[in-house]
Amino acid sequence: MSVFRLREPVQLLATGFGSGLSPRLPGTTGTLAALPAVPLLLWLPVPVQVLVVVAAFAFGCWLCGAAARAAGVHDHPAIVWDEFTGIWLACIALPPGWWPLPVAFVAFRILDMAKPWPISWVDRRLGGGIGIMLDDVLAGAGAWMVVQSFAWLAG
Repeated sequence: MSVFRLREPVQLLATGFGSGLSPRLPGTTGTLAALPAVPLLLWLPVPVQVLVVVAAFAFGCWLCGAAARAAGVHDHPAIVWDEFTGIWLACIALPPGWWPLPVAFVAFRILDMAKPWPISWVDRRLGGGIGIMLDDVLAGAGAWMVVQSFAWLAG
């Protein structure tokens, strides 16, 4: 039985509209659930894309902290708003073509799961909503650098 009641807006949003309740790979499922918003994000000018992601991060610090407190578990696997924000960050100014979105997705999931330094340091040291959010934002920033590097190398 889930500790989350999806009738409550905080828990509905924190679980990515229920996508984080997937019994297998909830972070990956949550990341996939965030992808339909990417075309809307890319339709916006890049400075507005950045503002949207900053707002999602700030809101997510509060949201994920509140959901974790309600669940009684810090960074419960069902909480995936941090994955939403991380993949959206990875997709800021996504280059045109068929390849950037899959590369952003794979790079983000690898960095989020493997948690190389400094992501692992943040994951271990910071608590509350900011701790839940910041490791995924760092993974998103790393994935953004991967995508932009490939685009630069491709010319």
